[in-house]
Amino acid sequence: MFSAWAFVTVFSAICCAAMPAGSVAFKTLDRGGHSDIETAREVVVRTAAEWTALWKQHAPGRKPPAVDFKRAMVVGVFLGSRPTGGYTVDIAAIEPKGSELVVTYREGRPDPNDMVTQVLTSPYHLVTTARFAGPVRFARR
Repeated sequence: MFSAWAFVTVFSAICCAAMPAGSVAFKTLDRGGHSDIETAREVVVRTAAEWTALWKQHAPGRKPPAVDFKRAMVVGVFLGSRPTGGYTVDIAAIEPKGSELVVTYREGRPDPNDMVTQVLTSPYHLVTTARFAGPVRFARR
């Protein structure tokens, strides 16, 4: 019989193996291809008031996900307006480097041969992570 302790040990090993050493855990709050924020922007949100203001700009008709700003903060990337579908953004890693936190993200672009929707899009990715008081730097991969 597989004990609970053995399960936790194996599960922890699998989880930790999937995350690069030194990485900070994060969880997606919202991501998609259509935001009301149409200009490129990298954001760090540390208060409920900032979160409410950003959410009103981003998705005014929807209720924002709950965030405990005593323990967490939100970081996000908005790519701004794109001419077609097929564009994406993915926050890939968050890592402490010296006195700052580095948020690494990737921008996906459609291949010239891809069939894509002919509509303006504005891709974004918002995540929550542990509160960090120092500077946050964004790096495109």
